[in-house]
Amino acid sequence: MNRVVLTMMISGCAIAAIAAPDDDRPVEDASRFRLATPASPDLPTLFLVGDSTVKCGTKGQRGWGEELGKYFDPAKVNVVNHAIGGRSSRTFITEGRWAATLGMMKPGDVVIIQFGHNDGGKINDDSRARGSIRGTGDETEEIDNILTKKHEVVRTYGSYLRQYLADARARGATPYLCTQVPRKTWDASGLRIGRPSDGTVVWAKRVAAEEQATLLDLHETVAEAYDEIGPDAVSPLFADAHTHTTVEGADFTARRVVGLLAGLPDSPWPARLSAMGAEQPVIRSQP
Repeated sequence: MNRVVLTMMISGCAIAAIAAPDDDRPVEDASRFRLATPASPDLPTLFLVGDSTVKCGTKGQRGWGEELGKYFDPAKVNVVNHAIGGRSSRTFITEGRWAATLGMMKPGDVVIIQFGHNDGGKINDDSRARGSIRGTGDETEEIDNILTKKHEVVRTYGSYLRQYLADARARGATPYLCTQVPRKTWDASGLRIGRPSDGTVVWAKRVAAEEQATLLDLHETVAEAYDEIGPDAVSPLFADAHTHTTVEGADFTARRVVGLLAGLPDSPWPARLSAMGAEQPVIRSQP
């Protein structure tokens, strides 16, 4: 992810989330990832939107959203994962996937929004064109998109997040902003996952505070868990060098998502968990 790119989420790497190299893997073909619909339309639905760290199409890799459903009681809530690899906060919108998700939302639904790993790539090129402008301001950049052959006004990462919040709220749904799951990038000690001082993790927290949105600080929660178990135990959780997890690693993260949801103030989620979900420790990390 060079400076600004068109995919979902930048990573919470040790130094600066914006400085990581762009992922050279192919962007997932959307036709292979048709949008699932709620199994029980009369029930509330928990939608997930994000990139490959939430739903991955590469063999041997798994996103945490793919492991989340088993922790919820299907008689009480639908869990619908609309994430797709290679997208950013910008391209999930410009490709129409967000509009399609909104079309399924109803009052009482919840959507978890986790982007950032891909927002730091190039704004305009012939292969991904997925970057967003740095920060949370109102800056824009007009481009003739080389990849899509369309004129486009590119906005900041924070501006796209504010759109997700406003759009979901307009449907009567509740949006949760989720900081991106951290990469396996240790600091100089080799014993602690690096925390970014700038970039999408920081900006997501800022937008959540400014917009009075619920924040799931997944980056810090998982980083703390990695610190606790150490590098030798963390390595088998990853299917590649730093970013994408195995089934075991995805489940490790999913269990912490459950804990964060259960730990929200006046949380409705404990009553919607499966027996397996109810066994997960509650995580109370909200400000």
